[in-house]
Amino acid sequence: MRRTVVTGIGAVTPLGLTGPQTWAALLAGRSGVAPLDDDWPQDVPVRIGARVDDRFVDALQVREQRRTDRGEQLALVTGRQAWDDAGAPDVEPERLGVAIGTANGGFGTTLRQHLLLKGQGHRAVSPHAVTMVMNNGPAAWVSIDLGAKAGARAPVSACAAGVEAILAGRSMIRDGEADIVVCGGVEATIVDLCVSAFARSRAMSTRNDEPERASRPFDAGRDGFVMGEGCVLVVLEAEEHARARGARVHGVVEGGSLTSDAHDIVGGEPVNQARTIRLALRSAGLDPADVGLVHAHATSTPAGDLNEARALRSVFGDPPPVTATKASTGHLLGASGPLGVLAALGGLGAFGDAVVPPTLNLDEQDPGVDLDVVTAARPTSARHALVDAFGFGGHSSALVLSRA
Repeated sequence: MRRTVVTGIGAVTPLGLTGPQTWAALLAGRSGVAPLDDDWPQDVPVRIGARVDDRFVDALQVREQRRTDRGEQLALVTGRQAWDDAGAPDVEPERLGVAIGTANGGFGTTLRQHLLLKGQGHRAVSPHAVTMVMNNGPAAWVSIDLGAKAGARAPVSACAAGVEAILAGRSMIRDGEADIVVCGGVEATIVDLCVSAFARSRAMSTRNDEPERASRPFDAGRDGFVMGEGCVLVVLEAEEHARARGARVHGVVEGGSLTSDAHDIVGGEPVNQARTIRLALRSAGLDPADVGLVHAHATSTPAGDLNEARALRSVFGDPPPVTATKASTGHLLGASGPLGVLAALGGLGAFGDAVVPPTLNLDEQDPGVDLDVVTAARPTSARHALVDAFGFGGHSSALVLSRA
């Protein structure tokens, strides 16, 4: 089977408008969570979020901005970044693919267009509304932008969507369907209905008076996740193709796994999460002892963090150092797994020195979380890293990455 390497990384996140900016902010312990001043119903209990700097759209033409949803805009900008970082490789269109996952697609556009319809009538609705709201929009736009004809896949598996997209890209390369695939995840749903719905399910933090301290993975005082937005895309490439053109290699996607809990529509199940991780390690040909770094999904929900900690203990016994960067960025839903990939690759040395980024706001570690959670940037000699992502609906996913 063909080995898959990472030759490009692009990111537009609450911490920065590029991959290196995001990585530097993670290492520096910055937070992208801030108060929201949106005109929402007064009884919505959550007033904080982790938004991207609106200036990212300056990289797009006005015509592109008018025809696209915010998530599609994020994907276009990030896709161009990742492509440039890979050296804009010369590849036949039929050998170039795209795979971009999302949890909610153009949710914000759906709400805005519905308000226009109700308030101003049919002619106020955008003629581009259909292509702005569809969940495959980000993948479709990036494929058109890059001229990718090997396929434009669009997994929709809640918070596991981005990892599923990366595994789809790896499969396309492994099976000989493509030589290069641009893949990852995107999300842009900091809107009142989405936030209200999650708040009604008691999944979100209401620590409005301390935005930067609200997301608290593994902390005894955690009270839910903080909504984030952004996009992280990587360029995957067949190793022989990358070597032949002299490409810089950021890391290797050694293996991965996708399973379903078949347990509960919301709550994850530790036994199956552990099974997912074991399957990912087996696909990579590695033992648990080979892994020197874990980027945990760790959303900062009371039950979710405990379930994941139990799964990690089950697999590793004495787990390697664990980082949980949602404390810095909030929860990017469908883009959260790819953001974990960026953090893990950075930990393996993709941006220079190999350093594990810190987990913020861990003042008192939950007694049920028996893990070595990294709270200050820590140098590492790890050769392999695990990234996991779990989504509503029982979607479980894991990736195994290696140093270049």
